[in-house]
Amino acid sequence: MAEHNAKDPTIIKKYANRRLYHTGTSSYVTLEDLALMVRQGENFVVTDAKTGEDITRSVLTQIIFEQENKGQFLLPITFLRQLIQFYGDNMQALVPRYLELSIERFMAEQQKLREQMTKSFGTNAFTSGVFGPGAMAALEEQARNNMALFQEAMRAFSPFPSAGTAPEETETKPGGRKPR
Repeated sequence: MAEHNAKDPTIIKKYANRRLYHTGTSSYVTLEDLALMVRQGENFVVTDAKTGEDITRSVLTQIIFEQENKGQFLLPITFLRQLIQFYGDNMQALVPRYLELSIERFMAEQQKLREQMTKSFGTNAFTSGVFGPGAMAALEEQARNNMALFQEAMRAFSPFPSAGTAPEETETKPGGRKPR
């Protein structure tokens, strides 16, 4: 794919016949081509050829839908249900930024995990699917770290103090009595 300035995204035009036209290469592309462009870090904007409306969000969603239909499941059903619950909710405005920060943090941690796994199990651990006995422990530790980061990010977005009571109110003395 052609190189572009990070400030100038490639323009992809979507025509009524559902064809996608890459203006940088003057050629038609597929959703799979756009998925590859995303993986390669190429920035693009998809516009409706007739109206000029930015339809990038719906095309990216369509790419995800196609990947899920191919059996490349990335989004757990529970997550999808929870996401749908936020539509129309008063927290809807916070969700996009929260998810954006969470995935950025996960991507940063993912690189550390890859490096740790490569050091521990060799370069073919990810490609062969064969992990040594310590691999699960490393993955569990990484998951715990990510969960802590997600919870920290959620607290940062909460407009209210933490729900619940102060720690000293929840602690109990031996015999089940609360401190006074």
